[in-house]
Amino acid sequence: MTRQASAGIRDIAVVAFAQTGHRRTSDDLSEVEMLMPVLHEVLDRTGLKTSDIGFTCSGSSDYLAGRAFSFTLALDGVGAWPPISESHVEMDGAWALYEAWTKLLTGDADTALVYAYGKSSPGPLRDVLTRQLDPYYVAPLWPDSVALAALQAQALIDAGDTDEAALAAIAARSRSDATANPHAQLRGPIPHGEPLVRPLRTGDCPPVGDGAAAVILAAGERARELCARPAWIRGVDHRIEAHSLGVRDLTDSPSARLAAERAGAFERPVDTAELHAPFTSQEVVLRKALKLGDHVRVNPSGGALAANPVMAAGLVRVGEAAARIHRGESDRALAHATSGPCLQQNLVAVLEGDPR
Repeated sequence: MTRQASAGIRDIAVVAFAQTGHRRTSDDLSEVEMLMPVLHEVLDRTGLKTSDIGFTCSGSSDYLAGRAFSFTLALDGVGAWPPISESHVEMDGAWALYEAWTKLLTGDADTALVYAYGKSSPGPLRDVLTRQLDPYYVAPLWPDSVALAALQAQALIDAGDTDEAALAAIAARSRSDATANPHAQLRGPIPHGEPLVRPLRTGDCPPVGDGAAAVILAAGERARELCARPAWIRGVDHRIEAHSLGVRDLTDSPSARLAAERAGAFERPVDTAELHAPFTSQEVVLRKALKLGDHVRVNPSGGALAANPVMAAGLVRVGEAAARIHRGESDRALAHATSGPCLQQNLVAVLEGDPR
């Protein structure tokens, strides 16, 4: 069950979204201190209190934080007493939203708070992400996330799907669009930069930074009470590529295409797509897999090339897409989140506003 229409149970919407001003480092703040203003802001947008929330779900990484059960400390920012109905996923917050959406579909709750956070600045992120790789055949070679993205970019260039000039144009467009986004880490015209791992330059890669994000979900008429124009979630689906990079075609993403199909993205055109593409080459892959034509506004927020808080960047894509619907700037939007090397895991959500 991935599409709401096929479930035939409840209409569920994103009714509020908030995020930090993402920045290069937040050494002066703990995860709780970074998260609390975001939680207060998202609750204030709806007038809800913590006691009004039926279900709470978070996404983060204990490995990234460097200590076991670090997510329990973040609950101090939520307020876990009196006891609340709570869950956690060791994934990007987009997967926490997926769990919360499923929870509300069952009727066990009418509202849900979803939040995610990550601090990448304390350690060498490129090395940390190697722990996602196959522990027997790939991880011992120690290829970092940028090197693997470069392999994907070179495969696209060799296939004739893109070139270095086109990748530079993606980077320039994303960061130019981010000029109007006060939460972005990188904004405005930024040089494409020096070669990093061929064929990628520094401008093809995401900034390393810290940040948090939160959304509130609500069901049925409760959503309309809390938001003037709710962003209705019409479908969500998550699919995974093979773990071994050697058996994958890095120029395509069948899992993203299947997730979009199962979420209902191809039933009617979308006007906006927020893609979690930390590298310029990944936008090329996703545009093809998700059948996004020139009429679709891609990453109007600047995307992950402007701000990439690990463990929250996918949830930010859902939140940014929903926020455009809230403001009346979009009627039907696609939001995408990824995890793992070279778009290994892909989650797609389809959101719609009420007809105008």
